[in-house]
Order: sequence, then structure tokens, then C-alpha cells
Amino acid sequence: MKKTIPILLLTAGGFVWLWQYEPTPHAETAVVAQPPAASAPAPAAGADTRTLTGTEVAAGRHGIVQVQVLLTNGSITDVRVLRAPDTNPTENALPTLREEALTAQSADIDTVSGATMTSEAYAESLQAALDGKGA
Repeated sequence: MKKTIPILLLTAGGFVWLWQYEPTPHAETAVVAQPPAASAPAPAAGADTRTLTGTEVAAGRHGIVQVQVLLTNGSITDVRVLRAPDTNPTENALPTLREEALTAQSADIDTVSGATMTSEAYAESLQAALDGKGA
């Protein structure tokens, strides 16, 4: 009976350590630099086209998110990701976030389940770009 409590504490400690274990570090941020999307229409001749770059925003402990916005005549025609965490949830969420930004024509977009921190960082970087506060 004397050994039961230390064994339970060590077992609980082991579960906590395993729960927090990450097989690969997520502190690194991949430089994505996506090419312009094929669905992005080419701006017409004489159109007022501006490219705005958002600020680098930390997505929790997963890395940095930075986006670049293409505005044509005041409308968002493309959003490119310059930097994003190199994780599966992020890679799966980025196309959804882009489509939501194009549909909403603003940074007022919903978060993607499983990539909440990335979604919030994406929206913040997008808003900074639209506000002209980016790099």
C-alpha cells in the first residue's frame, strides 16, 4: 500500500508527458510563398491593382502566419500565404481561409476547426494588410 501512491503519481506524470509530446517541433515556420492561384483572375488593363502584405502574426506556439492580398479596384481578388506553420491542420485550413476571405471580401472570416490559432493569425495578418499596416 505504501508504494501505491508514488506509482499512481509517476503514472499520471508519464501520461502528462506523453500528452504534451510532439513528434516534430512546430516552432519552425515554413515559408510557403504560394504562387498566384489559378482561379485568381488576371487584372484588366487599367485596373487599380495593389498588393498589400500583412504583418507576421504568431499562431500560438505553432509558428508565424503572414499573408499578402491582391486588391483590384478595391476588391480582394487573391490572398497568398507568405509564411505559415508547417503542420497538417494548417495546410488543410489555408485553402478554406482563402476562399472565406475572397467570399467575405474582408478579414471577418470564421476559424477552421482544428486550426484555430492559424485561422486567427491569418485573419489578423489579412486585416493588417487591408489596413495598410503590413510590411
